[in-house]
Amino acid sequence: MAERLVQCRMLKKELPGLDRAPFRNELGQRIYNEVSKEAWQSWLTASVKYINTYRVDLASPEGQKFMVKQCSIFFGFEEGDLATTAWTPESGSKGDGAKG
Repeated sequence: MAERLVQCRMLKKELPGLDRAPFRNELGQRIYNEVSKEAWQSWLTASVKYINTYRVDLASPEGQKFMVKQCSIFFGFEEGDLATTAWTPESGSKGDGAKG
């Protein structure tokens, strides 16, 4: 079966789309129709920063609402500014500073 292609609104080119909508709502359907797997992976990486910075409880309605709004802004479906994230490693953490 051929992979489904979408015109990705973020990467501005035709790329493989998601296998299914990520949410059961209008936003999920728009993402399914207009966002590539590659762009979705970018959101998943960015979303971790929001969860950690704001200690988002994804089980709570407030946490879900916050993340849906950030996702909508991230993909340009909604006007607004993304919440700021200022992640810094904990002092005394092990590692040499190399990204990996």
